[in-house]
Amino acid sequence: MIELRRRPLWIGPFNDVLDDMRRTPFDWKTNDCACKFAGRIVEVLTGENLYAEFDGAYDDAASAYRVMRAAGFTDLADMVAAYLPEYDHPSEAHIGDIMAMPVDTPFGHSLGVLNGERIFTLAPNGINHIDRAAATRAFRVG
Repeated sequence: MIELRRRPLWIGPFNDVLDDMRRTPFDWKTNDCACKFAGRIVEVLTGENLYAEFDGAYDDAASAYRVMRAAGFTDLADMVAAYLPEYDHPSEAHIGDIMAMPVDTPFGHSLGVLNGERIFTLAPNGINHIDRAAATRAFRVG
């Protein structure tokens, strides 16, 4: 795990990514919740590309799961915890932090990005938002 620092003027690029993602449908190869959403947010806020080793390594749910397992993880939130510091409780998170919500899939959690009292998540037609109380884990981005 490395200590990340947010860029001084991160809010504009953060909003630009969210605006771009609003119109981009979910796709395992080009727009998933891990590399292309959470990873892209981390990169925009800090300048660090934490997902480079996984980028392009999968193109569907089965291959994404195999990549996660090959990296030594059984849960997507545990994988994020290997790269970002975890808050003691999700209520401590701030705008731009990565949030993990439990899902009934082999991944264990899906990822989103906190924006105030809402978590932006990926949906079939772009960005969806849910209440921040849905998160059971949260990770600090800088």
